[in-house]
Amino acid sequence: MSYDTTTPAPAVAPPLGVGMVGYAFMGQAHSQGWRTVGRVFDLPLSPAMAAVCGRDPEAVRTAAAKLGWAAAETDWRALIARPDVQLVDICTPGDSHAEIAVAALEAGKHVLCEKPLANTVAEAEAMAEAARAARARGQVAMVGFNYRRTPALALARRMVGEGRVGTLRHVRVTYLQDWLVDPDFPLAWRLRKEAAGSGALGDLGAHAIDLAQHLAGAPLTGVSAQTETFVRERPLPDGGALGPVTVDDAALFTGRLESGALASFEVSRVAAGRKNALRVELNGTAGSLAFDLERLNELEFHDHATDAAEAGFRRILVTEQEHPYLEAWWPPGHGLGYEHTFVHQARDLVRAVAAGTEPEPSFADGLQVQRVLAAVEESAEKNSVWTPVPVSPDTV
Repeated sequence: MSYDTTTPAPAVAPPLGVGMVGYAFMGQAHSQGWRTVGRVFDLPLSPAMAAVCGRDPEAVRTAAAKLGWAAAETDWRALIARPDVQLVDICTPGDSHAEIAVAALEAGKHVLCEKPLANTVAEAEAMAEAARAARARGQVAMVGFNYRRTPALALARRMVGEGRVGTLRHVRVTYLQDWLVDPDFPLAWRLRKEAAGSGALGDLGAHAIDLAQHLAGAPLTGVSAQTETFVRERPLPDGGALGPVTVDDAALFTGRLESGALASFEVSRVAAGRKNALRVELNGTAGSLAFDLERLNELEFHDHATDAAEAGFRRILVTEQEHPYLEAWWPPGHGLGYEHTFVHQARDLVRAVAAGTEPEPSFADGLQVQRVLAAVEESAEKNSVWTPVPVSPDTV
């Protein structure tokens, strides 16, 4: 069999050098996105995995080889300074987000930063201001709220925008895990406020808040909250002595959106039997939408105009090419998974870099989530008193 070799090869997109700081769970997920995105979607720029950074020289070299990075660095400043890095991806604990992101933006790099944006409102404000200044120089900055990129939730956002649920009345989000049920689980960095900022609230609640505001198309303007730490001491990672847990195990809060809709949230890392149970429901005057991450290829929709004899929630299998992100994937009925949200995240960011447009969610959106998190903590400290949330005009 012979082949015609006269057909010219397709044009190769210019490279976009990516450097990543951190290579644990989130670093692995982001690496999956960067490795895959150019092989699935047609992109205006070709992501090149230039270098990954970590403090342990041997461990970061091993991670680079395993995850597909061309080089390894042990100093994030050196990674930012590399001429083959145009975009810095931050997958470190929250206590280093602000320093790395601001330095990267000031060095002329684009930035992707894992959620929550920072550990404090002051840090998030500094990051948002640095991003605003960078926009004037043609740079972009995005927060990694990956669940927005689940096709079913992207479809839900589209349906809300099309008026399919009418005027929104209620938004309900729960996000439950059980990895801290065991009181002997060691005192990891996620259980220390100086590193993580908060516990289930920042880890899971940030996702819940972002989804509520994104799907509703409106920010939260106030909250009333309770938080609890059920296991107050845990073994230190090196064994032996116990150390204090300085973050929450669970948080419950209610809120009101700028649109007037009511919202409720429950997040926990001590909900026995729940592994990664994110559930979202929106109720409006014309219908309702419901989503369960453990069935992430499905969206439930109730059309309230349907005759009562046939009314009820129906399942939408979100695997059609007409659905968000699915034009490049598999035939209908062949579902996607958690890791695909990071591929979609990389796709959207690369397109924003190429077009010079503001990506979503922006650092301003991340700042708004941080303000809600701070208001939840303040309310809980003051016996659930209603606590307003300042709203910036350039968010949601």
